[in-house]
Order: sequence, then structure tokens, then C-alpha cells
Amino acid sequence: MTEQQKTFLTKSTIKAGDLEHKRKVAFNIRKYNDAVLKGKKQFSDLESARKKAKNIKWKAIESLDKHLEKFEQNFTANGGKLIWAENAEEALQAVLQICRDKKARQVVKSKSMVTEEIHLNHFLAENGIESVETDLGEYIQQLDGEPPYHIVTPAMHKSKEDVARVFHEKLGTDPNLTPAEITMVTRKKLREKYITAEVGITGGNFLIADTGAVCLTENEGNGRLSTAFPPTHIAIVGIEKVIPSLSDLQLYWPLLATFGTGQTVTVYNSIFTGPRKAGETDGHQEMYVILLDNGRTNLLRPEVRESMYCIRCGSCLNACPVYKNIGGHAYGTTYTGPIGSVITPRMVGMAEEKHLSYASSLCGNCTDVCPLKINIHGMLLENRSTAVNSKLNGFMEDNSWRLWNLAMLSRRLMNTATSSAKDKVVNKVFKDSWGHSRGALHFAPKSFNAMWKERQGK
Repeated sequence: MTEQQKTFLTKSTIKAGDLEHKRKVAFNIRKYNDAVLKGKKQFSDLESARKKAKNIKWKAIESLDKHLEKFEQNFTANGGKLIWAENAEEALQAVLQICRDKKARQVVKSKSMVTEEIHLNHFLAENGIESVETDLGEYIQQLDGEPPYHIVTPAMHKSKEDVARVFHEKLGTDPNLTPAEITMVTRKKLREKYITAEVGITGGNFLIADTGAVCLTENEGNGRLSTAFPPTHIAIVGIEKVIPSLSDLQLYWPLLATFGTGQTVTVYNSIFTGPRKAGETDGHQEMYVILLDNGRTNLLRPEVRESMYCIRCGSCLNACPVYKNIGGHAYGTTYTGPIGSVITPRMVGMAEEKHLSYASSLCGNCTDVCPLKINIHGMLLENRSTAVNSKLNGFMEDNSWRLWNLAMLSRRLMNTATSSAKDKVVNKVFKDSWGHSRGALHFAPKSFNAMWKERQGK
């Protein structure tokens, strides 16, 4: 068993029994579900929209190399500078070099999961550069020293009282601040950072190949402020975010808004095609795009290629019974929930993270709620198959399943699972695994087979 698996089992066991944690998460997911039902009403034919969106991403990923080259050509023609990063280290070094060239001591960062993936904040801090999260949820998590809990709502697991506590402990504010007062404190703190930061860093929701544009969607305006005030803008974006045309946004933006937060459209939707042009008075003076692989090309394998269609709406997390019970931090990875359990073992390494693909009931709810109808639960099964075929499950697990399979295919062996004597043996053998958080197992005095024969005899 790997250290990652041990940590996962420990954290998930704790969270599964934390009723207050479950209450907070259930409350927020219930609000999300209510909002999504309203948001879906904007579509006259939602199923057709989902199918069309999936087909567009299929075309984009099938010709990924061509679309990325087209993006590079158009973006650089507009005055932007593009950097290809094969892994996290290359991306981090590129950011550091830009910051050093600009003599930056402080950067402001809009919400971005890809920067969480490469641990950018920690890296910049080690090199004497302050990185400030500007999304409210991310800012709360940064103050509390925690990673994001959810890919869309980073502080989903915190109540308003929890947030007030964090602000009191880290900023010395009143311990009983209201949400409105918390927002005002954050606004005052961050506006000072926007003005003094030399570099603004964002992610990107979409890369538009035919215009060489980076699209950013958010609800607080922090993305625009992070790119408007600092003279230099760095966008770090995964290569899978590319879509062919600007006209595709009329489909993807409403889908992302509805399935992500239940809105008809998010409040701020920005399209960046490069730095300001001659004669323009607004915008950053320089713009860099760092295209990140970091294991994404591993997802091009046919059995998991659909995972590259994901638009990071988070709907599968909110639908997953496992996620709702153990929460985001138990996974110990940047991308959590069902889609995270598909892509993380492929991107990081099956040997280290294969256990995530087993953290699923395979109920299929994740696939049902996905706006692009990605076969998430099918790919979880593919990951399990890969782990088995690669002999990563270990001697005990493999042989346990062989014995289970043997028993399930043998009527004679199944018939032996009766009587109170078997109860004692089984409950003793599985005391620490099954019995740790469940009631004892009890077998029927007679098997169904025996009762059927008696009935037929009568």
C-alpha cells in the first residue's frame, strides 16, 4: 500500500464520520442543485446542446496538435509570447524567469486549478515572491493554509462562522463578521495588492484556436483586476482547454455557467488576445501564455481520451456519493471527485494513485450530470482494469478477488455460507476491515438452494 493510499484511507475514514462536515457540504450542494434546475431552463433543447458540445471537443482533441499550433500562430501574431511547458518544473521556471525579468516581488493570482496543480504559490514563496489569491474562496483557503476543497467553490466546506474565524485569526478582525463585512474586508485588502503587483497570473477556461485567444470566466471581477492593473499578464493553461472557434463560446459559456454554478451566464467573461496594441490605453503591456502538458498527453489513450473533454464545471463532484461523504481534501490531489479519480492516476502515475479509481460506487451519476456526457464511470473501470493488468493491486487483493470469484461461480461453495458458526468466523476475519464501521454480518440458517429443494420436495 502506497503512502498516498494510506493517507486517503485515513482522511476518508475521519471525514466519513464527521457529521458536521457532512452537514455543511450537503447544505451547499443542495443550494447548487436548486440553482442548476433553474439554470437548465435557458436551454430549449439541453440534450442537443450537450451532444453538440461533446462533438466539438471530440474534434478539438482528435486534432489537438493542429489546434494548438494554430493557437500559437494567432496568439503570437497579436503580440503575445507563448511558452511550451512539458511538466510542472518547466512551467514554474518560466514563471520565475518572467518575474525576475520584471523585478517582481509580488503577483496577484486569479482562481486557477492548474496553478494549484503545479503548486505555484509555494514555489514563488520559496523564491521570495508573494503570490496573493484574489478569488474570495481561494483567498479564504490561502489564509487558512489549506488547498481548495472543490474545483469550483474552493471553500465549500466552510460555514460563514468558519470564515469569520479564519479572518479573526489571520487578519485580526472581529470574530463575528457577517458575510457582507467579510467581503468588504477582502475588497480593501486585495485592492491594495492589485495596484502594487507587478505581475498578474490567471488560468484559462478555454483556448480559442482560430483567434489565438484565452478565455476567462468568473463571478467576482478579480480576474479582470488581476489582468488590468499589473503590466504583465501570465496565463497558465492546460493543453486540453483548446476549442476550434470563437463561435463555440456561445455554447460552452452557458453550459459551464449552468452546470458549474446554476447561472445562465457568469458575471465576467473575458477574452484576451494578447497585450495592448499601439494607441490603446487599457490592458497589460505584455502577455505570456504557458501551455502545460504535465501528463495530459497520457490522457490521449483511447480508453480515457474523453476525460480531455472536461470543462471543469464540478458537476460530477456534486453528484458523487463518495465525494459528498469524504469531501475534497481526503483525495489529497488537485483534481478530486470522479473526474479527478480518472485523470490523476493517468497524469501522476497509476502505481501511486490507482486507489482513487476504486473510490467510486460506479453508480453512473457522474456521467449523467456531466454537461458533455463524458463516460466518467466507464473510464474509472478502465483505470481499474489497467491497475489489475499491470499487477498493481498486490498479492492479498488479487487473491481475495480470485477467491470471491471462485465462490460466486460455485453453488456448492455459496451453500456453505450458512449457520451462526460462519457468522463468528467471518466477523472475526473481517473485524478490522468490514466490521470497523459496520454492523456484524449474519448468515441465514439455510441457503436459498436448500430452501428451494425443500419446497420442491413438498
